[in-house]
Amino acid sequence: MLSPTAVSPVVVRHVNPASLAPAPARQTAARCSACAMRHLCMPQGLASDDVPKLEALICSVRKVRRGEALYRAGDHFDNLYAVRSGSLKTLIVHRDGREQITGLQLAGEALGLDGIATDIHAFSAVALEDSSICTLPYTALKNLCRETVTMQDRLHRLMGDQLNREASQMMVLGSLSAEERVANFLLDVSERNWQRGYSHAEFHLRMSREDMGSYLGITLETVSRILSRFQKRNLIDAQGKLIRIVDIEGLRAL
Repeated sequence: MLSPTAVSPVVVRHVNPASLAPAPARQTAARCSACAMRHLCMPQGLASDDVPKLEALICSVRKVRRGEALYRAGDHFDNLYAVRSGSLKTLIVHRDGREQITGLQLAGEALGLDGIATDIHAFSAVALEDSSICTLPYTALKNLCRETVTMQDRLHRLMGDQLNREASQMMVLGSLSAEERVANFLLDVSERNWQRGYSHAEFHLRMSREDMGSYLGITLETVSRILSRFQKRNLIDAQGKLIRIVDIEGLRAL
């Protein structure tokens, strides 16, 4: 606690209006070898001589504040991105203005693949929390892939992973009940957190209940009702965004 002191005289200084302008988004150089998510991002078997090439390719680490868009649907495609820390959601806006959540990206995962086909981003990517993003110019990445087979394999795997995730999401929406969808989503986030070295049983779910409903094709009220039901059955303990899985086998059995 600060102790009481005498009031100092007020000194008025001239302030340059330009100094009041918002500071630009901070961008720093990236070092893959020092990144906690390198086991998820970097290609397996990448030669030590090729690591500096990959680090040189990443032009910056961009800070994206919660609620800020990394890119918007319709933006020109120039870069792929990797989530260094934090999390983002991808979404598309329907003609009537409704948002449809299409994905949740966590640390170590790629963003921007939706722009490769047409050179235009099909989706928007918005930060769910303050996040840091590695920027990889796509043209330079293609050139590196021609030189390094492991980088080419990694890019192909990223594309394959996205196809598999989209197919899995179609199956969830098309064949599972609302309760099964919520359970499947919680188990998916649990598994992805475990892959990152975090607890699989307790995590902060940065998505809102409304976003979950949009992603799972159910209403906000249904999401809230199912989470309350899971809590009463002692499958989970939900305190706001903090989710603790109490009975993981019970969730899997749904």
